[in-house]
Amino acid sequence: MLERLRAWIEADGAHPDGRDALQMAVAALLVEAAQVDERLDAHERAVIDRLLERRFGLAAGDADGLERAAEERVARSAQLFGYVSTINQRLPRERRIELVEMLWEVAYADGVLDPLEDALLRQIGGLIDVADHERGAARLRVMAQLGIVEEE
Repeated sequence: MLERLRAWIEADGAHPDGRDALQMAVAALLVEAAQVDERLDAHERAVIDRLLERRFGLAAGDADGLERAAEERVARSAQLFGYVSTINQRLPRERRIELVEMLWEVAYADGVLDPLEDALLRQIGGLIDVADHERGAARLRVMAQLGIVEEE
């Protein structure tokens, strides 16, 4: 378990509030994806917490605390650059694709993909150097995992 966590977090950048900078960056992008449609409901929070627990090996309370701290950070800053910069420096390509899958999971948390969510994921994918075809493949994997059928 620790080896998997170490592999996912390649460096040890600490955040001023004691959280890892990479954890905060990932949490902030997940929160941004959840609230781009100007709603962040309990179900979306639960999905974010579950993703943070799974990716970082956090206890439920720690994941919730990270999600809440990220929500506060996102509310204070409208820029993605700091988060994206941390992710680009610290995550290898395959982990950035996994992050895109996490973002799709948050976007589909309410069962509907809002056009703003889709646009944000396209923007983030470009900023973290995940090509459109990789982003699209990640979307299809998440849809299959969640049992969502694409409407024609």
